[in-house]
Amino acid sequence: MNAVAPLRDADGGDWLARIRAARVYDVARESVLESAPLLSARLNRPVLLKREDRQSVFSFKLRGAYNRMVRLGAAQRARGVVAASAGNHAQGVALAAARLGIRAAIVMPVTAPQVKIDAVRRFGGDYVEIVLAGDSYSDAQAAAARLQSETDAVFVHPFDDPDVIAGQGTIGLEILRQHPLRIDAVFVPVGGGGLLAGVASAIKALRPDVKIIGVQAADSDAMARSLDAGKRVTLDEVGLFADGTAVKQAGALTFELCRAHVDAMLRVDADAICAAIRDIYQETRSVPEPAGALALAGLKQYAAAHAGAAGALVAIVSGANMNFDHLRFVAERADVGEQREAVFAVTIPEERGSFRRFCATLGRRAITEFNYRIGDSANAHLFVGVRIGERGEREAQADAFRAQGFAVLDLTDDELAKLHLRHMIGGRSPLARDERLYRFEFPERPGALTRFLGHMHPDWNISLFHYRNQGTDYGRILVGIQVPADEQQAFRRFLDALGYPHCDESDNPAYHLLLCAA
Repeated sequence: MNAVAPLRDADGGDWLARIRAARVYDVARESVLESAPLLSARLNRPVLLKREDRQSVFSFKLRGAYNRMVRLGAAQRARGVVAASAGNHAQGVALAAARLGIRAAIVMPVTAPQVKIDAVRRFGGDYVEIVLAGDSYSDAQAAAARLQSETDAVFVHPFDDPDVIAGQGTIGLEILRQHPLRIDAVFVPVGGGGLLAGVASAIKALRPDVKIIGVQAADSDAMARSLDAGKRVTLDEVGLFADGTAVKQAGALTFELCRAHVDAMLRVDADAICAAIRDIYQETRSVPEPAGALALAGLKQYAAAHAGAAGALVAIVSGANMNFDHLRFVAERADVGEQREAVFAVTIPEERGSFRRFCATLGRRAITEFNYRIGDSANAHLFVGVRIGERGEREAQADAFRAQGFAVLDLTDDELAKLHLRHMIGGRSPLARDERLYRFEFPERPGALTRFLGHMHPDWNISLFHYRNQGTDYGRILVGIQVPADEQQAFRRFLDALGYPHCDESDNPAYHLLLCAA
């Protein structure tokens, strides 16, 4: 990277002048650059968040879209515009269309979150027509190109256009103006590269000592691969979790600008993005979308590898158009992304006392998840998640299991286990005779689940167990206990002595359909 220095474009124009002349403040505000004290203390570095999620469309994209459309001549405006977008650029185009009185046809992939589709309709009103096509931005772009050729409308590109790049570049000028002190690096989320190209061009023109680092989702890394290869690379598929940056090919113009001015590219996985979403929420009480948290995920990765530097680190929080349905996944994966949760499959002998030895091995470590269903008369296979403080504790816990003679498989980095298998442990078992099924609630505090397990009567076998820490005041578990018919009265006395709120689900029809042996 930094192979060339196109601070002037092919027509001799000055990129810094373009950015300074951008018409963005008709619709955009100068977003705040605010300190992140919790992250700063944890990383031992000044961390600043550039809050583009607080724009009226909850994204930076209105800057470039408006700057492009406000410069259209009367004849171009009369023809209308066509745009393709995964959602945020669409909102910027819709807002600009309504503000400028321009008809707009906006093509969005069918995978675009409903919250973004609804917002486009709200911002654009009668000026906007929405067309859903394809699974990614690149598919929508192809459909938009066909529509543009049929209608002769003006295509408003989401990233590979000088006016769009200049509009996004105003963010770079604001960062330097808001923080004139030392900045080590600015972290920028990357899809097609418009934001990165604009910010890099602005900052490198004024402060070439500041590192510009792009951050991409590991499964949508077209720009990173292109810069590595020295030419634009097209991905066969892109991941859709960070839908705002799900682009198969970087722009031609953005690629050249990034090759000239970007110092490094980082890739982060979904778990790291989820952890960054939680970090931003804890700092700001706002919830960014996955693409909006990309830059912070990269910042944390960089800070871990560059512990000695002292300059400020700036992350652009690019958007907050979060699909509400993503929140369950984010909450579940954030601990793993922060390396605060380790997940194991542990095999213990199916014999009296082994379950108690397993619990003793966990000690007072907080359990985040516990799944078990009896299925083998010789061995029990347990799926367990535990809270850890650092990566070394994960290895220590695995060693503790092995010291007790338990076979252990570390699943912390296993996508299949984390995404699917954890929810599929169960089914009918011919060994689950005399099973009673109960739901319990208990105060969620460190050691509470271990204490609960310790109170279980040794004469009754646990045949099913499911628990997942949901971050609430009360833990909820589902337990199958094998109690012979002649011991039901003793079992009821046990429940009363246990003292936890409980509900007998033994007659639940879903249980009989899916889990009950008879």
